[in-house]
Amino acid sequence: MATLKVTDVRFGDQVFLEEGGTTFGAVRDIRTSPHPTLVVNVEGTGDMTIPFHAVRAVHDGKVIVDASRIDDTLRRAIRHAHDREEPGL
Repeated sequence: MATLKVTDVRFGDQVFLEEGGTTFGAVRDIRTSPHPTLVVNVEGTGDMTIPFHAVRAVHDGKVIVDASRIDDTLRRAIRHAHDREEPGL
């Protein structure tokens, strides 16, 4: 298996907690200093950072994040990412 690199991520990639799950945001920025992080626009919340060590996979315009490696604030934001959506629209 190839080593995952921050350069594998692209602006606009959709971000998920699991393969085949619902997207909760999109990559807005990629920072390499002082530590690699992604700035992700989380739906309903706004921009939040995700440490690159929390990324499990990157492929086909998707970033898969390990929920056990992110902080509680981000987990709460993800849980509520779709609260404002109206069914059927």
